[in-house]
Amino acid sequence: MAKAKGGMFRQSRKKARGQGVGAGGIDPAMMRQAQQLQEQLAQAQEELKEATVEATAGGGVLSVVMGGDHKLRSVAIKPDILDPEDHEMVQDLIIAAINEATDRLEAMSEERMSGLTAGLPLPGLGGQ
Repeated sequence: MAKAKGGMFRQSRKKARGQGVGAGGIDPAMMRQAQQLQEQLAQAQEELKEATVEATAGGGVLSVVMGGDHKLRSVAIKPDILDPEDHEMVQDLIIAAINEATDRLEAMSEERMSGLTAGLPLPGLGGQ
């Protein structure tokens, strides 16, 4: 009778393992999905670092190009707005253009990342 009980015990352990839960109670399929998501997120981050956005201010008289790493790449100013008596206007235009570029980068990043995490039940990552 002890053998029968031992056999039943072994059988129930096999059933528990067969439910798709690996060591430590983690589902192997979920682990694979998590690894794939991690790889996709890393790739998206690299792509975003390489991306650039351009923003203008003052009706296009001043433009900036900013990289996905939030580093300013270039500033272009049309000479006709360079008035030594009104340098504050140029300063304001630079600030406005940089802020616009930063907002565009944030929107691009949010859009790219939310596409990867959409539908996942993860708080703060586009989940339900």
